[in-house]
Amino acid sequence: MGLFSRRTPEKSPLDGVDVVLADLDGVVYAGAGAVPHAVENLTTARDGGRRLGYITNNASRTDASVAEHLSGLGLPTAPDEVVTSPQAAMRLLTASVPVGSTILVVGGEGLVVEVEKAGFRVTRSAEDSPAAVVQGFAPDVGWSQLAEAAFALATPEDEGGIPWIATNTDWTIPQARGIAPGNGTLVSAVHTAVGRFATVAGKPEVPIFDEAVARFGAAKPLFLGDRLDTDILGANRAGIPSALILTGVDRPKHALAAPAGSQPTFILSDLRELHEPYPATVVSDGVTSVRGAAVRIDGPDITIVSEGERQIDLLRAAAAAIWQTGRAIFGFRVPEKLYADPFHRP
Repeated sequence: MGLFSRRTPEKSPLDGVDVVLADLDGVVYAGAGAVPHAVENLTTARDGGRRLGYITNNASRTDASVAEHLSGLGLPTAPDEVVTSPQAAMRLLTASVPVGSTILVVGGEGLVVEVEKAGFRVTRSAEDSPAAVVQGFAPDVGWSQLAEAAFALATPEDEGGIPWIATNTDWTIPQARGIAPGNGTLVSAVHTAVGRFATVAGKPEVPIFDEAVARFGAAKPLFLGDRLDTDILGANRAGIPSALILTGVDRPKHALAAPAGSQPTFILSDLRELHEPYPATVVSDGVTSVRGAAVRIDGPDITIVSEGERQIDLLRAAAAAIWQTGRAIFGFRVPEKLYADPFHRP
């Protein structure tokens, strides 16, 4: 991965990329408003000849409504340039139950529209003997919908019960006022009631990435995300280079603690750095350096050799040093300066 290269020339993360695939919440917008620097820098990427596509786990809206939102922010977008977790869920659903079946939907318009487009009938009641339950996030999902799902899923699937598909299990979702509970908390509520696990369609599972790569004909995509456990893990599973953008949920301390499967190719303060030369990581005599920032690991101690001029470079150096050890973060004494967080977030 680029983050660990010793001799890689300082090229930008966009070098050679033909399709930029971006998560939405926390990367492009937070609530209704755009994340600072997102619109202009994605526009610059597109003007440079790259296609833009969007991958979202948020199941509350249709691809058309997401495209309208993006267009209103200054990013002209067609509905087919938005890949949603409900669309990925329909791949799983059509492989599980016959088209035309009645499906209990827990979620909003974005999920209902995709279920109907796939040829299924929608119900909100377990009393209608649904063939499956499909669950996705919507701001108005409440106890009654969760209870209907629990009633429908009371029998385990291996004992003749019906399938349960969740669009995603993001624990949180960035909003303009801060971080709010996501679909993972709602899925967990049903799990607590029935003791079953849902099959997950969206990130970090691979089908949603495969759909995006196929739809855009991507030969060398780059994925932009703000969450290690869904965005970066999913991109890594799909074999797609990724950039962790520090404008959403996960913060510097999370980057330092990222396990092997969730380590990004790039760490960016915000989307302006898409177009900047990405510095090489150099390891010499036990010191890991990124530009003027350098750290050394001495047993359980991480020592700052040089802070450098930019906090992002110190974070990159520390992350590279920790990741190369293969050891968990709790095995180190970490100076607070390494996970200082001056970066923008909702």
